[in-house]
Amino acid sequence: MKNTVQTWRQAKQDGVKIAMLTAYDYSTAKLEDEAGINGILVGDSLGNVILGYEDTLSVTMEDMIHHGAAVSRGAQNALVMIDMPFMSYQTSVYDAVVNAGRLMKEGRGNAVKLEGGKEVCPQIKAIVDAGIPVCAHLGLTPQHVNAFGGNKVQGKSTEAAQSIIDAALAVQEAGAFAVVLECIPAKLAQIITDKLEIPTIGIGAGVGCDGQILVYQDMLGMFSDYSPKFVKRFAEVGEVMKEGFAKYIKEVQESTYPAQEHTFKIDDDVLDKLY
Repeated sequence: MKNTVQTWRQAKQDGVKIAMLTAYDYSTAKLEDEAGINGILVGDSLGNVILGYEDTLSVTMEDMIHHGAAVSRGAQNALVMIDMPFMSYQTSVYDAVVNAGRLMKEGRGNAVKLEGGKEVCPQIKAIVDAGIPVCAHLGLTPQHVNAFGGNKVQGKSTEAAQSIIDAALAVQEAGAFAVVLECIPAKLAQIITDKLEIPTIGIGAGVGCDGQILVYQDMLGMFSDYSPKFVKRFAEVGEVMKEGFAKYIKEVQESTYPAQEHTFKIDDDVLDKLY
């Protein structure tokens, strides 16, 4: 069954958890989709895990469109959400709508995600009014890494916690169909989840959220530059890949690959006629 904003809302009402992962290419998206994932985020985290940047700030609209289109071709049932990159929506409501439209038309997404609370509510409302579903993102918002002074847990003081609660209610009122809560205390995430009618998707926000999301390279042990506290490795695919690479290198160097069964034949009488 195709996942949509409506099936997600129903899932929250029914108490059914929503499972999300990131993906950035056709093959990975197809595997996740076949496994039954509810949603795939084409995250601007591709700046870190695909392009090797220190943060997400250098990711462009063209990057997101390129990877979004590839993922959309691989996902038949998952809801495909595409991140709006840094400065693609902050500059004006007009820019936000135009760029969200590009992610839908060219990136073939089912929804877009943007970071921020009350300050981006005008953008959320305008994008939703244009017929484009929007997921909000609160707590640790990676595009604000310089303002935060690093990747730090958010909402630990009374004032900060109340600000996130207020922001969650505001983005819901603006029309967001879901909200990602990143790196906030679990009890705060539970309060927000209980207050909202729209689903909450947690990443480092505890089990009380309506769903969870992880970067797939993190949960498969494929990215080792750093590992956030909230990440659980569900498989050591990175180690399996390195073992496979090493075995391939060894067999190439020893001339044991390609073997006879990996090669193509030609009749000797054909070769005899060659000059």
